[in-house]
Amino acid sequence: MVTDYTTLPRMADGEASGYRLVNSKFPPIDLFEDVADADDFDALYQLQALTNPRLRAEVGDLNLLRLDEIPFGIDGCSYATAPFTHVNPDGGRFNDGQFGVLYIADAMETAIAEVAYHQQRYWQGVHNLAFDRLVFRGLVCIFQTTGICDATSLPPDDPIYDPDSYQVSQAAGRSLRQQSDVNGLRYHAVRRPGAHCWGLFTPRSVRRIHQSCHYEFIWMGEAIGSINRITLP
Repeated sequence: MVTDYTTLPRMADGEASGYRLVNSKFPPIDLFEDVADADDFDALYQLQALTNPRLRAEVGDLNLLRLDEIPFGIDGCSYATAPFTHVNPDGGRFNDGQFGVLYIADAMETAIAEVAYHQQRYWQGVHNLAFDRLVFRGLVCIFQTTGICDATSLPPDDPIYDPDSYQVSQAAGRSLRQQSDVNGLRYHAVRRPGAHCWGLFTPRSVRRIHQSCHYEFIWMGEAIGSINRITLP
Protein backbone atom coordinates (compact mmCIF):
# COMPACT_ATOMS: atom_id res chain seq x y z
CA MET A 1 0.00 0.00 0.00
CA VAL A 2 1.37 3.40 -1.02
CA THR A 3 0.95 6.14 1.58
CA ASP A 4 -0.61 9.43 0.49
CA TYR A 5 1.53 11.79 2.52
CA THR A 6 -0.58 14.81 1.53
CA THR A 7 -3.29 13.53 3.91
CA LEU A 8 -1.10 13.73 7.01
CA PRO A 9 -2.71 15.49 9.99
CA ARG A 10 -1.73 19.08 10.70
CA MET A 11 -0.09 20.46 13.79
CA ALA A 12 -2.12 22.93 15.80
CA ASP A 13 -1.47 26.58 14.97
CA GLY A 14 1.03 28.07 17.35
CA GLU A 15 4.73 28.71 17.91
CA ALA A 16 7.53 26.17 18.33
CA SER A 17 11.24 26.35 19.02
CA GLY A 18 14.08 24.18 17.84
CA TYR A 19 17.80 23.99 17.15
CA ARG A 20 20.11 23.93 14.18
CA LEU A 21 23.85 23.67 13.50
CA VAL A 22 25.52 25.48 10.61
CA ASN A 23 29.14 25.57 9.54
CA SER A 24 30.73 28.61 11.15
CA LYS A 25 32.86 29.35 8.08
CA PHE A 26 29.72 30.68 6.40
CA PRO A 27 28.82 33.95 8.18
CA PRO A 28 25.35 35.53 8.12
CA ILE A 29 24.58 37.43 4.92
CA ASP A 30 24.48 41.11 5.88
CA LEU A 31 22.33 42.06 2.90
CA PHE A 32 19.34 40.14 4.27
CA GLU A 33 19.78 41.73 7.69
CA ASP A 34 20.15 45.32 6.44
CA VAL A 35 16.74 45.78 4.82
CA ALA A 36 13.11 45.72 5.98
CA ASP A 37 11.22 44.61 2.90
CA ALA A 38 11.52 43.14 -0.61
CA ASP A 39 11.66 46.54 -2.33
CA ASP A 40 14.57 47.69 -0.16
CA PHE A 41 16.36 44.40 -0.75
CA ASP A 42 15.99 44.56 -4.51
CA ALA A 43 17.31 48.13 -4.66
CA LEU A 44 20.26 47.41 -2.37
CA TYR A 45 21.06 44.17 -4.18
CA GLN A 46 21.21 45.91 -7.55
CA LEU A 47 23.42 48.66 -6.10
CA GLN A 48 25.86 46.34 -4.34
CA ALA A 49 26.04 44.01 -7.34
CA LEU A 50 27.81 46.80 -9.21
CA THR A 51 30.74 46.83 -6.79
CA ASN A 52 30.72 43.44 -5.04
CA PRO A 53 31.64 40.58 -7.41
CA ARG A 54 31.12 38.04 -4.61
CA LEU A 55 27.55 39.12 -3.90
CA ARG A 56 25.86 36.43 -5.97
CA ALA A 57 27.87 33.70 -4.26
CA GLU A 58 27.14 35.16 -0.83
CA VAL A 59 23.40 35.61 -1.31
CA GLY A 60 22.90 32.43 -3.32
CA ASP A 61 20.49 31.69 -6.13
CA LEU A 62 17.54 34.04 -5.64
CA ASN A 63 15.70 32.32 -8.48
CA LEU A 64 15.03 29.46 -6.06
CA LEU A 65 13.02 31.64 -3.66
CA ARG A 66 10.38 34.32 -4.17
CA LEU A 67 11.22 37.58 -2.40
CA ASP A 68 7.78 37.61 -0.77
CA GLU A 69 8.78 34.43 1.10
CA ILE A 70 11.76 36.08 2.78
CA PRO A 71 10.91 37.22 6.34
CA PHE A 72 12.66 40.60 6.11
CA GLY A 73 13.00 42.40 9.41
CA ILE A 74 13.26 39.37 11.71
CA ASP A 75 16.34 38.59 13.77
CA GLY A 76 18.42 36.06 11.84
CA CYS A 77 16.78 36.56 8.46
CA SER A 78 19.86 35.30 6.63
CA TYR A 79 19.90 32.10 8.71
CA ALA A 80 16.27 31.48 7.76
CA THR A 81 16.86 32.18 4.08
CA ALA A 82 20.23 30.51 3.39
CA PRO A 83 18.97 26.89 3.03
CA PHE A 84 16.64 28.04 0.24
CA THR A 85 19.21 29.98 -1.81
CA HIS A 86 22.22 27.71 -1.17
CA VAL A 87 20.76 24.30 -2.00
CA ASN A 88 22.80 21.13 -1.67
CA PRO A 89 22.61 19.54 -5.15
CA ASP A 90 22.43 16.11 -3.49
CA GLY A 91 19.39 17.20 -1.53
CA GLY A 92 18.36 15.97 1.90
CA ARG A 93 15.70 13.76 3.40
CA PHE A 94 12.78 15.82 2.08
CA ASN A 95 14.37 17.87 -0.70
CA ASP A 96 15.90 16.57 -3.91
CA GLY A 97 18.38 19.34 -4.74
CA GLN A 98 15.88 21.37 -6.77
CA PHE A 99 14.60 23.28 -3.75
CA GLY A 100 15.68 23.94 -0.19
CA VAL A 101 14.33 22.90 3.19
CA LEU A 102 15.12 24.47 6.56
CA TYR A 103 15.80 21.53 8.89
CA ILE A 104 15.31 22.15 12.63
CA ALA A 105 15.75 19.69 15.51
CA ASP A 106 13.81 19.46 18.75
CA ALA A 107 17.00 19.63 20.85
CA MET A 108 20.63 20.53 20.31
CA GLU A 109 21.53 16.90 20.97
CA THR A 110 19.34 15.90 18.04
CA ALA A 111 20.93 18.51 15.77
CA ILE A 112 24.38 17.25 16.80
CA ALA A 113 23.43 13.63 16.06
CA GLU A 114 22.15 14.55 12.59
CA VAL A 115 25.15 16.71 11.69
CA ALA A 116 27.66 14.21 13.09
CA TYR A 117 26.20 11.42 10.97
CA HIS A 118 26.36 13.40 7.73
CA GLN A 119 29.77 14.93 8.45
CA GLN A 120 31.26 11.55 9.24
CA ARG A 121 29.78 10.05 6.10
CA TYR A 122 31.22 12.89 4.01
CA TRP A 123 34.72 12.87 5.50
CA GLN A 124 35.00 9.10 5.22
CA GLY A 125 35.03 9.70 1.47
CA VAL A 126 37.99 12.10 1.70
CA HIS A 127 41.20 10.09 1.55
CA ASN A 128 44.42 10.85 3.43
CA LEU A 129 42.82 13.29 5.86
CA ALA A 130 44.17 12.21 9.24
CA PHE A 131 42.85 15.08 11.37
CA ASP A 132 40.62 18.11 11.12
CA ARG A 133 38.64 20.41 13.40
CA LEU A 134 35.16 21.31 12.21
CA VAL A 135 33.42 24.21 13.94
CA PHE A 136 29.65 24.69 13.85
CA ARG A 137 27.47 27.53 15.06
CA GLY A 138 24.44 26.58 17.16
CA LEU A 139 21.19 28.36 16.37
CA VAL A 140 17.91 28.66 18.24
CA CYS A 141 14.91 28.89 15.90
CA ILE A 142 11.43 30.17 16.71
CA PHE A 143 8.78 29.48 14.07
CA GLN A 144 5.05 29.18 13.42
CA THR A 145 3.48 25.73 13.14
CA THR A 146 0.65 26.85 10.85
CA GLY A 147 0.44 24.57 7.81
CA ILE A 148 2.92 22.00 9.17
CA CYS A 149 2.00 18.36 8.58
CA ASP A 150 2.72 15.87 11.34
CA ALA A 151 4.60 12.84 10.02
CA THR A 152 5.23 11.66 13.59
CA SER A 153 1.77 10.12 13.21
CA LEU A 154 3.51 7.52 11.04
CA PRO A 155 5.52 4.65 12.57
CA PRO A 156 9.34 4.94 12.57
CA ASP A 157 9.53 2.07 10.05
CA ASP A 158 7.58 4.03 7.40
CA PRO A 159 9.61 4.27 4.14
CA ILE A 160 10.18 8.01 4.61
CA TYR A 161 12.40 7.10 7.57
CA ASP A 162 14.67 4.77 5.63
CA PRO A 163 18.12 5.43 7.17
CA ASP A 164 19.97 4.80 3.91
CA SER A 165 17.67 5.97 1.11
CA TYR A 166 15.84 9.25 0.52
CA GLN A 167 13.90 8.05 -2.51
CA VAL A 168 10.49 7.86 -0.82
CA SER A 169 11.01 10.80 1.53
CA GLN A 170 12.13 13.13 -1.27
CA ALA A 171 9.06 12.19 -3.31
CA ALA A 172 6.91 12.90 -0.24
CA GLY A 173 8.62 16.26 0.19
CA ARG A 174 7.93 17.21 -3.42
CA SER A 175 4.26 16.30 -3.17
CA LEU A 176 3.78 18.14 0.12
CA ARG A 177 5.61 21.24 -1.08
CA GLN A 178 3.26 21.46 -4.06
CA GLN A 179 0.31 21.92 -1.69
CA SER A 180 -0.26 25.66 -1.34
CA ASP A 181 -1.35 25.37 2.31
CA VAL A 182 1.58 23.21 3.48
CA ASN A 183 4.57 24.99 5.01
CA GLY A 184 6.52 21.96 6.21
CA LEU A 185 6.36 18.81 8.29
CA ARG A 186 7.35 17.38 11.64
CA TYR A 187 8.97 13.94 11.54
CA HIS A 188 10.82 11.37 13.62
CA ALA A 189 14.57 12.02 13.94
CA VAL A 190 16.27 9.11 12.20
CA ARG A 191 19.68 9.60 13.85
CA ARG A 192 18.32 10.00 17.40
CA PRO A 193 15.45 7.62 18.20
CA GLY A 194 12.67 9.15 20.26
CA ALA A 195 13.43 12.69 19.07
CA HIS A 196 11.86 14.64 16.23
CA CYS A 197 12.71 17.31 13.68
CA TRP A 198 10.94 19.76 11.42
CA GLY A 199 11.50 20.48 7.76
CA LEU A 200 10.20 23.91 6.73
CA PHE A 201 9.42 24.42 3.04
CA THR A 202 9.48 28.22 3.33
CA PRO A 203 11.39 30.71 5.50
CA ARG A 204 8.24 32.81 5.99
CA SER A 205 7.26 30.55 8.92
CA VAL A 206 10.32 31.70 10.89
CA ARG A 207 9.84 34.37 13.55
CA ARG A 208 13.45 34.70 14.71
CA ILE A 209 16.75 32.84 14.80
CA HIS A 210 19.62 33.67 17.10
CA GLN A 211 23.02 32.20 17.77
CA SER A 212 23.58 30.17 20.94
CA CYS A 213 27.00 28.53 21.15
CA HIS A 214 29.67 26.82 19.05
CA TYR A 215 30.60 23.16 18.78
CA GLU A 216 33.74 21.53 17.46
CA PHE A 217 33.77 18.13 15.77
CA ILE A 218 37.18 16.45 15.79
CA TRP A 219 37.83 14.26 12.75
CA MET A 220 40.34 11.51 13.61
CA GLY A 221 40.92 10.03 10.19
CA GLU A 222 38.25 7.32 10.24
CA ALA A 223 35.52 8.77 12.42
CA ILE A 224 34.57 11.80 14.49
CA GLY A 225 36.48 11.27 17.72
CA SER A 226 34.84 13.88 19.93
CA ILE A 227 32.29 16.69 19.94
CA ASN A 228 32.80 19.62 22.30
CA ARG A 229 30.95 22.81 23.11
CA ILE A 230 33.49 25.60 22.86
CA THR A 231 31.55 28.76 23.80
CA LEU A 232 28.76 29.55 26.23
CA PRO A 233 25.41 31.04 25.09
